Amino acid sequence: MSSSRLRTGRCSLPGHTYVLTTVCHNRRRWFEDPDTAAIAMNRLHDLDQRGHARSLAWVVMPDHVHWLLELGTSSLHDVARRFKSSSALAINRSHRRGGTFWQSGYHDHAVRTDASLRQHALYLLGSPVRAGLTATIGDYPYAWCAWPLDP
Repeated sequence: MSSSRLRTGRCSLPGHTYVLTTVCHNRRRWFEDPDTAAIAMNRLHDLDQRGHARSLAWVVMPDHVHWLLELGTSSLHDVARRFKSSSALAINRSHRRGGTFWQSGYHDHAVRTDASLRQHALYLLGSPVRAGLTATIGDYPYAWCAWPLDP
């Protein structure tokens, strides 16, 4: 599906909260390497620092990233583009390679209520548990949340 078709119906409002998921090209498990996962986490932090978004929670899974964010000064499309571009460039550079790093497009979901926000955060942070990477929420080293969550 083309990127323009993926954007159909997408709404991007400053100050609103979204879940964004992006997947590595061919689902390659790049983020099993701690240094590569650190690059992705640093890019999320950089976007926060620059005011493009405010991270509420994220998890860097072996082959994809889930990100719960509040939009800042940029559109959702711009935030996704900035994250994917900057992380791909840095990761490709660190591995002395070129080529495609991320699959085209991304999945997003607008979060509309506080209850939904909590549910999305728990779902996102529970991904490593469901994947068998850790036994409990909070034990996975490549996940972060802005507030404590009791499952």
